[in-house]
Amino acid sequence: MYIGVDVGTSITKAVAFDRYGAQLDSESVQTQLIHPAPGQTEQDVDEVLHSVTTVLGALVSRVGQPEFAAVTGQGDGLWLTDSEGRPSRAAVSWMDGRAAETVRAWTSGGVEEALFRINGNIQFPGSPAAIMSYLDRHEPEALDRSATAGYCKDVVLQHLTGVRGTDASDTTMPFGDLRGGYSAEALELTGLSHRADLLAPIHPGQPVGELRLPDIGLAQGTPIVSGPYDLPACAHGAGVMEPGDGMVIIGTTLACQVITDAPDTSGRPAGLTLATGVLGKWLRAMPAMVGTASLDWVLRTIGATTSDVPGLLAECRAGANGVAVLPYFSPSGERAPFVDPSARGQITGLTLRNSRADLVRAVCEGIAYAARHCLDAAGLTGTLAVAGGGARSPEWLQIFADVLDRPLRLPRCSEVGARGVVVNAFGALGREHDAASWTGSEQIIEPGHDVEHYREGYQRYLAHLDAARPLWT
Repeated sequence: MYIGVDVGTSITKAVAFDRYGAQLDSESVQTQLIHPAPGQTEQDVDEVLHSVTTVLGALVSRVGQPEFAAVTGQGDGLWLTDSEGRPSRAAVSWMDGRAAETVRAWTSGGVEEALFRINGNIQFPGSPAAIMSYLDRHEPEALDRSATAGYCKDVVLQHLTGVRGTDASDTTMPFGDLRGGYSAEALELTGLSHRADLLAPIHPGQPVGELRLPDIGLAQGTPIVSGPYDLPACAHGAGVMEPGDGMVIIGTTLACQVITDAPDTSGRPAGLTLATGVLGKWLRAMPAMVGTASLDWVLRTIGATTSDVPGLLAECRAGANGVAVLPYFSPSGERAPFVDPSARGQITGLTLRNSRADLVRAVCEGIAYAARHCLDAAGLTGTLAVAGGGARSPEWLQIFADVLDRPLRLPRCSEVGARGVVVNAFGALGREHDAASWTGSEQIIEPGHDVEHYREGYQRYLAHLDAARPLWT
């Protein structure tokens, strides 16, 4: 039996799997987002660490001791710790927007493009380099008292095992060089060469340690494997590992990603290029800021809940009776397949005859169009897996299948991040597993009769986007 831990932005989960990949049990606990000022989002690191030990202890008490535990978590943001791994400041979330002016300056000054040519990654306000640059100017003492400027899963590993380290999935962006190391040029371009000592050592494969933290229910000495972070972990868990195959994670944000064996740093800067933990394969990722958070906002505004979505979608046909949505509702703008901290949402085509159902279908369609925009940019040519909270809605999945005009493959269980980090840990620890049983599909959603309508709708979406851009400034 094996346990995968997935430390999300607002919920921490621990999932137990048997030797064939069947999910045995799970435990979860919510964590809080802190907003110290408008446009700022942070997390209490101690609360997050406590959530990990809580879910591990509760799960182990029911299912027994695992052979190992593996940890994945949210990417980006900046997690500062001292030499003992204790938090030296609240974690700045990937959702944070305080570094928007830094990103704008990098974009206008050519730094953004120069960084993309090094490692195929764009910068956005919640990226580690932008946050570190902001803190270097406005809170240098926070960096001065820190030993590591790292990532969520790495902080968890050090807390549990004392091992300070990271893997190439996180370090590819922003300071990586696509060869598994750090780029001195990237540090210089961002003005952070003097902070290079804060970067954790990159472990070949994945960082591994043994549990040393007492009294959490897990046996001392249990192997703990860290990473990759949530985007590559989900690809592993869904069996997305062949060039051209892709995945959409319909979560708080919309993570669209495609496997490539030839990272491309030419062309217009867009998206991320992430190490997968498998030699010679990368993820061309377009992690858009749109997602279920945009739908949740619409539902709150009209006084509905997620349980109302199936009925509301059934009330309204494709095209939402003329209502169209650009779902860029994040206060930090958009980061894929384009970067614009000023990007804002729009709802157009409304008349007095429109209903709540029209609004809900329009935002669901808008998010699906955003997914197609991202996947087109990422180079999707093969199969497509889908996961995330939004994948629990068959009605919304049908919209995605029709907009994307391709079958959607649902992985074996919804907890693909926890599953994927366990699959990756087998390799890190040199243990065999049956890949087909661990990463198979349980259902295929085929495109329906609205494909042609949505093909035209997608072109209108792109035109709407182009027309909206001047209003953002």
